[in-house]
Amino acid sequence: MNPSKPLRVAVIGIGHLGKEHARIYHSLPEAQLVALCDKDPSRAHIAEGYNVPFISDYRELYEKVDAVSVVTPTSVHYPVAKDFLAKGIHTLIEKPITLRLEEADELIDLARKNRSALQVGHIERHNPGLKRIEQIVNNIRFFEIHRLGPWATRITDCGVVLDLMIHDLDIVLNLVKSEIASFDAIGINVITPFEDIANVRIKFKNGAVADLTVSRLTPEKQRKIRIFQEDAYISLDYEAQSCKIFRKEDGKITQESVDIQKAEPLKEELRFFLAGIQSGKSPGHPDEAARDALKLALEIIDRIKKANEIMRASSSKAVPISS
Repeated sequence: MNPSKPLRVAVIGIGHLGKEHARIYHSLPEAQLVALCDKDPSRAHIAEGYNVPFISDYRELYEKVDAVSVVTPTSVHYPVAKDFLAKGIHTLIEKPITLRLEEADELIDLARKNRSALQVGHIERHNPGLKRIEQIVNNIRFFEIHRLGPWATRITDCGVVLDLMIHDLDIVLNLVKSEIASFDAIGINVITPFEDIANVRIKFKNGAVADLTVSRLTPEKQRKIRIFQEDAYISLDYEAQSCKIFRKEDGKITQESVDIQKAEPLKEELRFFLAGIQSGKSPGHPDEAARDALKLALEIIDRIKKANEIMRASSSKAVPISS
């Protein structure tokens, strides 16, 4: 791969997020946006805006691209990414990597076999606020995380654990670096067949505890992580990219605002993807951390389903009290 030559890229799926991938690729000197692909012909005008071809069959791209972003519904991440990886084409998949662990494992094996980059779009990894936090934290004892927001009608194939919580599972697993001892989970479906609200408490073998709450039924958007360690309490607002540290000094609580160089996380994510390909660092080294986050998310969903089945069974057996 010639580091000085832009990589030929295409975006598969140009809905809400896919349009953002297209916009950023078009703006990056290290990328040459060559096509946009979607099954919906009404989106052809998006490609026209970038003066690139619009196609409905992604298989037409095999000989025309070096890399792709797969920004389709999660249910088709696996077949689309599999076809590109089988051709040795570098692939970024929006999170979650797949809906099934076996599918994720197959994609990882394909990436290794064909020395292709396989990166998953866990966008918070590239949030400047989190990057700054990673330099500060040590010996974390407790996390309190909220990822809340209003209903997004475009998400129809999964619940909040795979749609929202998986970001924070990925972050917590990376920061704690300890095996999980146990976890409790609760989730409720309100307007979809999937969980629309969920809470999980994870206990790690090193003693750390993480309490995560997600909802897609909350009017106000909130993306916050609070970290408690032996010498400080750290609060990060992902959306505002603002961070404060509270410490006890001389019997008083001091407050410090952390300096953060603000940036667009998605742009940083795509630049990281392209840089890994150009440098040769990411090909053949797939995103196994994304697989670990998926594994935990699926275990949480299974725990929620079983708990809800027990609750429904108990309710159906309840005997009304007569007066």
